[in-house]
Amino acid sequence: MNDALAALLAQLDLERIEQDIFRGTSRPSVVPRVFGGQVAAQALVAAGRTVPDDRPPHSLHAYFLRPGDPGAPIVYTVDRIRDGRSFTTRRVVAVQHGQPIFHLSASFQADEEGMEHQEPMPYAPDPLTLPTAAEMLPRYADRFREPGVAQRLLEARAAVDLRYVDAPPFGTAGEPREPRSQVWFRTHGKLDGDIDQPLLHICLVTYVSDMTLLDSVLLAHGRGGWAVGDVVGASLDHAMWFHRPFRADDWLLYDQESPTAQGGRGLGKGRIFTADGQLAVSVIQEGVIRVPRG
Repeated sequence: MNDALAALLAQLDLERIEQDIFRGTSRPSVVPRVFGGQVAAQALVAAGRTVPDDRPPHSLHAYFLRPGDPGAPIVYTVDRIRDGRSFTTRRVVAVQHGQPIFHLSASFQADEEGMEHQEPMPYAPDPLTLPTAAEMLPRYADRFREPGVAQRLLEARAAVDLRYVDAPPFGTAGEPREPRSQVWFRTHGKLDGDIDQPLLHICLVTYVSDMTLLDSVLLAHGRGGWAVGDVVGASLDHAMWFHRPFRADDWLLYDQESPTAQGGRGLGKGRIFTADGQLAVSVIQEGVIRVPRG
């Protein structure tokens, strides 16, 4: 486990300040606001700590309300909406400076048998044949709007080994492509001992799920993204469904596409597969994506 992953795990280990009230801190981000995947993961940690261990989350639906201040703590208040025989529902509000910045609803389910089918896993090359972020990002340093962006990207993603199957949006800016993107990812180190809990793996994948999902929107229009400076934007809402067990420290394929963009918004859809082809997670996110004026 590298230092960045250890630091991320420490940030997901929220401080309990009352029975259903928790406090978290933030990691550095490429942009001057709290990374959306972080606040979503922390909110899910808060919700999960009020639910029995034998009821893992099966879905979450969230809205990003205001930009988070990375220099201030975030307070998460959990509302115990329902505790049923099979399902448990929680609502979480994240607050900074007296204002809500994020809202999450999550549902948890006890394990049970049922009908089963899934889409097949799409083809993707072996992740070990793909360049690491440390090998790939310096190639595009001259495309970023500021000299230090490549290094900040490396630092912001240092807890995760994330490898693009094809060139990322900032690698082909100015060249519209099919609105599809694939990345392989896993944590930079194994999770074992007391921390090896199913909820932690789910929260870590929630964290990563916000990193690249809107890439496919950018690809369709030949835009390089926020680091290049040819678009501005932010996540609006985020939904995830957890279908089958997985480990965040094993390779996972994130297959992403964008079916539409309009009205200053773009929609991204993602499927996360285990390396042996199990469909583990489905993700949908909409974001504000605008071309700068002037």
